[in-house]
Amino acid sequence: MSASPADSPSPGSPDSPDSPDSADSPGSPGPSGSPGSPGPRLSRRLVHLYAGLVLYGVSMALQLRAALGLDPWDVFHQGVTERVPLSFGTVTVVVGAAVLLLWIPLRQRPGLGTVSNVLVIGPVVDATLWLLPELHSLAVRIPLLVFAVVLNGVATGLYISARFGPGPRDGLMTGLHRRTGRSVRLVRTAIEVTVLATGFALGGSVGVGTVLYALAIGPLSQYFLRFFALPSPADERSPVVARGGTRTPMRDRI
Repeated sequence: MSASPADSPSPGSPDSPDSPDSADSPGSPGPSGSPGSPGPRLSRRLVHLYAGLVLYGVSMALQLRAALGLDPWDVFHQGVTERVPLSFGTVTVVVGAAVLLLWIPLRQRPGLGTVSNVLVIGPVVDATLWLLPELHSLAVRIPLLVFAVVLNGVATGLYISARFGPGPRDGLMTGLHRRTGRSVRLVRTAIEVTVLATGFALGGSVGVGTVLYALAIGPLSQYFLRFFALPSPADERSPVVARGGTRTPMRDRI
């Protein structure tokens, strides 16, 4: 899932603010100062994380049902489903787990969001596909495509704002960036062109939806990252923020 703004630090990297803060861990004082309570901020982050993952899976299924082209990784997932007797959601889980194994030589560290990404999105995709029949009318499929891409941006903003770690595919991008010294933009482009070409060769769907996703997901993700941004502990204590001052916008990606 590559929903995903390009040379900024990816979530999950050691120099980005996405690991759970010590103030959020069980047994630490919450914002109210009561020991042993994780506080409401951790609860909000968990809601953002899992709501984002569920909506991400729904958006993937809707774009599949629109049948007008998929994002690069989903072109690959669909191509694989054409060759193996597995559902689209199951292939998503298997590919996510396989990509996560590549983190080991790259020395990337998964977080709660990383593991949840692998386990949650695939079943949600399958459930949504089961509930939503195939569509044939362009008058329905075109607005469904647009809605799916916007919903993917919403899901990205929710998931990344939780700061529990990147998805396995973006962690691969970050790890290769660090090991090769190449720019994030170049590494990301190389990965997505590779999976897109491979998926297309296997029978995945490339079309206007692929182009729309590529053009729209960056601005949509950036907007919803700011919209759903949660205050960090430093922000919560800052008198500037308390008076309505401007926070530094998150620059992480999904």
